Amino acid sequence: MSDSYTGAVQVGGEMDVRRLPALTIVKVAVGSMSNNAYLLRCTQTDEGLLIDAAAEPERMVDISGFEGPPVSAILTTHRHPDHWQALAETADFAGAAVYAGDADADELPVAVDERLDDGDEISVGDVSLRIIGLRGHTPGSIAVRYDDPEGVTHLFTGDSLFPGGVGKTGSPADFTSLLDDVTHRVFDVLPDDTWFYPGHGDDSTLGAERPHLAEWRDRGW
Repeated sequence: MSDSYTGAVQVGGEMDVRRLPALTIVKVAVGSMSNNAYLLRCTQTDEGLLIDAAAEPERMVDISGFEGPPVSAILTTHRHPDHWQALAETADFAGAAVYAGDADADELPVAVDERLDDGDEISVGDVSLRIIGLRGHTPGSIAVRYDDPEGVTHLFTGDSLFPGGVGKTGSPADFTSLLDDVTHRVFDVLPDDTWFYPGHGDDSTLGAERPHLAEWRDRGW
């Protein structure tokens, strides 16, 4: 794991790069809502996956070709427009397949090639990634899990999990659904050293957030 990676990025600023043995992770912040976009590139095959082509199409095109050919796929974590403003342009440039959660796929501005559900697996080159459904922020919100065989688990959570709480929900039922999924499908399964990458803002670890789960449930957001 790169000692220099912090995950602290700003709109208009430099990207941050984490180099794992099998996967290079690039994080960049874009757009008026300071969305995070992530490039995952297999170090063996150079194949790439972009998570959330959120905004600034020219920046997304540049990132999609960082240290390799344009990405072969773009995954959108959920249906909200701030996470797909540059999707159409970037997918067209790269000739990339489009992935999204099944329940959110019809809300995207382009046709979705692969509709994903909890427990599905996708790959980027030689690297296998697992999909986790986290229902509540939107019906089809998904997270992407990478288990580094030489390190910790890395989890890309979209707007479902942030440092300090789960994502915004529209009703008490949606909040309960999201917190239940985050609890049972993330915290109950993955260890404290799991590093997670949210859709906005800084990264965190599950260990840093775990002590606050009961507090989040009690406050209702």
